[in-house]
Amino acid sequence: MKASARASRGGGTAASAAAQGPPKLRVGFVLAQRFTLTAFAGFVDALRLAADEGDRSRPLECSWEVLGDPDTPIVSSCGASVRPWGEMENPERFDYIVVVGGLLHGGQKVVPGTHAFLRSAARAGVGLVGLCTGSFVLARAGLLNGYLACVSWFHRQDFESEFPLLRLVSNRMFVVDRDRMTCAGGTSVVHLAAHLIEKHCGRALAIKSLRILIEDQPLSSDTPQPESVVTRQAHDSLVRQAMLLIEQKLSQPDLLADISRSMGISMRQLERRFVADVGITPRDYRLNLRLARARWMIEHTDASVTDVGFECGFGGCSHFSRSFTSHFKSPPSALRRLARPSREPG
Repeated sequence: MKASARASRGGGTAASAAAQGPPKLRVGFVLAQRFTLTAFAGFVDALRLAADEGDRSRPLECSWEVLGDPDTPIVSSCGASVRPWGEMENPERFDYIVVVGGLLHGGQKVVPGTHAFLRSAARAGVGLVGLCTGSFVLARAGLLNGYLACVSWFHRQDFESEFPLLRLVSNRMFVVDRDRMTCAGGTSVVHLAAHLIEKHCGRALAIKSLRILIEDQPLSSDTPQPESVVTRQAHDSLVRQAMLLIEQKLSQPDLLADISRSMGISMRQLERRFVADVGITPRDYRLNLRLARARWMIEHTDASVTDVGFECGFGGCSHFSRSFTSHFKSPPSALRRLARPSREPG
């Protein structure tokens, strides 16, 4: 009797799905090795919650597949694995292919054939979406040429270094440029998902999905990204704007005079506003940001000390080492050994 009841419920689900017709929004996911779990989970859960009544999770209004080799689980940056269940072929069966990026340093790997698959999807008119550093995957496949891309403020320098000719923004949640969509990652992915849900399934389902995810309303694409922790200390809107411009040009020569000029104020006025609001000068703020980024690179990448100094806007290795040691009370090489003791023999 129990088996019969289960079969009946299963038949009802199949019947309701058949009566519903094909999903209005069909998404295939391509996950890079060491992908960001939050970006994938946020986007797919937004689809799941919009797809059915309550959180029953039947793929009625929306459907989704993770594409790749079913025999090879894909490991996320936090160590959790996802096993693909769809083949990377026939992209035209989807409305969108969503690429979820991950850790950049140490090499962001995608399985062989991924770039060819994405290019075939583009030729078939399938929309392409880059979540978090998925924009790097699309750019490496040549699929952002002529498009505006969105990246997190945290990865802006990496993107500019690798793709100096591409146009990008890092002050918006996401960008929709014709059939290419890119977003900063984090919680912005649920708002990009909501944008697509609203487009294909209606605003009511987009809002329902977000409400269950404890998000109030869909955010528009031009909603500003939250800035770095240091920037959020500022209350003066002009100071916040200057901080964002400084962050976006961190590896370039000192452009504070150009920044103040572009904002229509003198350098002295900018300095006074900085000191009054956050207690330090723009020059000290820029130095602190450069050193904070340098420390992150020392602790998390294999880049040489010289390359780290150059990437963070220091003119030479000795100048960088002196500034770093004075600020952190430890030379870069010692801090790297301390941060990664497992790499030391023993």
